[in-house]
Amino acid sequence: MKDQKPKSTFCGNINRREMLHNVAGGFPALALTGMLGIDGFFNKANAATPHGGGFTNPLEAKPATTPGKAKSVIFIFNYGGPSHIDTFDYKPNMIGMNGKTIDVKTFGRGGKKSQGRIVEPKWKFKQYGKSGKWVSDLFPNVGSCVDDIAFIHSMTADSPIHGSALLMMNSGSVISGKPSLGSWVNYGLGSVNENLPGYVVMLDESGGPISGAKNWTSGFMPASYQGTVFRSKGDPILNLQHVNGMERTEQRMLIDSLNHMNSGHMADRFDNTNLAARIASYELAYKMQSTAPEAIDLEYEDAETQSLYGIDDPKTEKFGRKMLLARRLVERGTRFIQVYSGGAHNDDNWDAHGDLEKNHNLHAGETDKPIAGLIKDLKRRGMLDDTLIVWGGEFGRQPTAEYAKGTGRDHNSYGFTMWMAGGGTKGGVSVGQTDELGSMAVDNRYQVKHLHSTVLTLLGLDPNGLSFFHSGLDEKLVGVEGADPIREVIA
Repeated sequence: MKDQKPKSTFCGNINRREMLHNVAGGFPALALTGMLGIDGFFNKANAATPHGGGFTNPLEAKPATTPGKAKSVIFIFNYGGPSHIDTFDYKPNMIGMNGKTIDVKTFGRGGKKSQGRIVEPKWKFKQYGKSGKWVSDLFPNVGSCVDDIAFIHSMTADSPIHGSALLMMNSGSVISGKPSLGSWVNYGLGSVNENLPGYVVMLDESGGPISGAKNWTSGFMPASYQGTVFRSKGDPILNLQHVNGMERTEQRMLIDSLNHMNSGHMADRFDNTNLAARIASYELAYKMQSTAPEAIDLEYEDAETQSLYGIDDPKTEKFGRKMLLARRLVERGTRFIQVYSGGAHNDDNWDAHGDLEKNHNLHAGETDKPIAGLIKDLKRRGMLDDTLIVWGGEFGRQPTAEYAKGTGRDHNSYGFTMWMAGGGTKGGVSVGQTDELGSMAVDNRYQVKHLHSTVLTLLGLDPNGLSFFHSGLDEKLVGVEGADPIREVIA
């Protein structure tokens, strides 16, 4: 009698993977995950993993993978959506059309429309620099720097709504929970200063943007990659002086105690790794208590430098402090700094639905001189070559009025302007264009993912190769389809 194969005790056919997943509540799969982690299967994620019982700092500095000039990024985020046709996208054909109703397709907060009443640009434009770039009277100081700036006039976004558009500009997706651009930069390059965060966020005094911390989250990456909110005055980081209610001496004693435990014989390597991670966290907090206050002490800067940033003027003092602090953080090795102009809601940010002139005069008046001061200061110190500045909002604004009366403009994700300076970009160039009214991009249209790809490329990271293994997928900032950088702005 021929040997018969034993019958399975499970219903139907089952493979080894299913068995590990289903038997004993999935504990075999959990054990397998642990063994794969020890063997380095998940090391693509570059998270804290045990190597011979040790601990790898996820923020350890890493070399660039491709040629790139930029070492740090300062992202000036104009929350609410500045009007491109009133700032840097000159539309002379609109002059004289004020109040005229035309056929134009728009899509914003007020929904989709096929007609609108023209609101012509409210500020005069003039040419600046050797490049002859047209800039409005809102930004005369930035205008003096145009030969160091690359303008992108054909940006597009996937959403005309603040929340999802902010997530898109910050993380490359309208769906929350994805790592932000700063997290990807820290993940790819690490930090060169172990005493300061590698990713810093500075908010407007009126409050944070819609969706809050989702805009600087590390998503599915380790929390060590997320942004740290800094303040430009007082204690730079909230709750830094006391960690879990402990004084510095008590905190130091805890670190010493944990280090003693970590050096002993511990049976569980995973517990050892978690312990090492806790030690690293406490060590960073301890070091920041002495390092961060010095970094934000602007009294080290001379009066001429402070004046360059507008700190001596009440109108520009707050944003000027943020720009100067950004430069000081770059000097100390911080990889990614995001500075918000505008917060909260309505006219506290650039969201000019009602009175366009009042809104933009306020926010441009607060930021123009400090931004120009940053560019000029970095340039004279020889830092502009390896510091990339990015300026823009989550979208632009429409050429037509939102309401029957007034000058307010609705959101425009069909075409808007962003610009870059330094960090390996070309100066005095303009790429792409919108139609004669600025309603949509018509030439060299670029999406947000192309902007992100450009930032990563300038930093020496391959945007289509930089990935993080999550839920069985090699996740990328630019998506599974990938995206090429905007070559026209790269020197």
